[in-house]
Amino acid sequence: MELGLHYWNYSHPAEPRLIATTLAETARIAEQGGFSQFTVMDHYLQMEHQATADEPMLEGYTTLGYVAAVTERMRLGLLVTGVMYRYPGLLAKIVTTLDVLSGGRAQLGIGASWYEREQLALGVPVVPMAERFERLEETLQICLQMWSDNNGPFDGEHYRLAETLCVPAPLSSPRPPILIGGGGERKTLLLVARYADACNLFASDREEVARKLDILRAHCEAEGRDYDTIRKTAVYIEPVLDSPDAFLEAAEQLAALGIEQLDIMPDRNPIEFTEQVVGLLPRIASI
Repeated sequence: MELGLHYWNYSHPAEPRLIATTLAETARIAEQGGFSQFTVMDHYLQMEHQATADEPMLEGYTTLGYVAAVTERMRLGLLVTGVMYRYPGLLAKIVTTLDVLSGGRAQLGIGASWYEREQLALGVPVVPMAERFERLEETLQICLQMWSDNNGPFDGEHYRLAETLCVPAPLSSPRPPILIGGGGERKTLLLVARYADACNLFASDREEVARKLDILRAHCEAEGRDYDTIRKTAVYIEPVLDSPDAFLEAAEQLAALGIEQLDIMPDRNPIEFTEQVVGLLPRIASI
């Protein structure tokens, strides 16, 4: 089992002038301690069900560029990019830039997007859910074409690109891995089976995760995809340090289902949180 650190809150410490140094130090501790992945959110406003919308929030890919400069090994990505937040060709170029500057450590994490308040606030188009999924599939197709030898046009229902030229190409071979976040059974997991190298679920409970993975397996069979080639990851939503033994027990149960990585979220000062979790990593690595 591997651990990813999902850095979702910029309010600890409270002083904005300390955001950069806290972020950098947290990333360094995570990498030195053995975390495999470092992710941030793709939001313009803080999520209202977690805090208040006017709390600090940074743009995700700019933040990852900063983290890339202070780390050397961890995989970097958004958990996850909202499909409506960037034009697909620009998104592929942004992820390529991160990949080149990080030495081949970028991951495209993507999902259908949902937080309408921030979209309306900053003028990002809000479209019906069915259209969001159509755009998500076209975005995946465009990114794959941008990262291939095909520099020709793309003519979709929602997006039309005259050229799909992307120079320099990503350093990742054959391209940055694609992770699709979400557990939607009819569309999201189907797109995982069609396009993704990894999925990301909520580790709500063992039975629910097992059911989602069974549905993903069925989609893979229908699509002619090898289920075992998809990396299974999950966000652990409970406070890790409140009960480390419960966390380790849950990790063992999820690993038995095939989950290969858990993404955990600091619930206090992120430097202190990461320093304490590092002590659990040897036990996690043995699962």
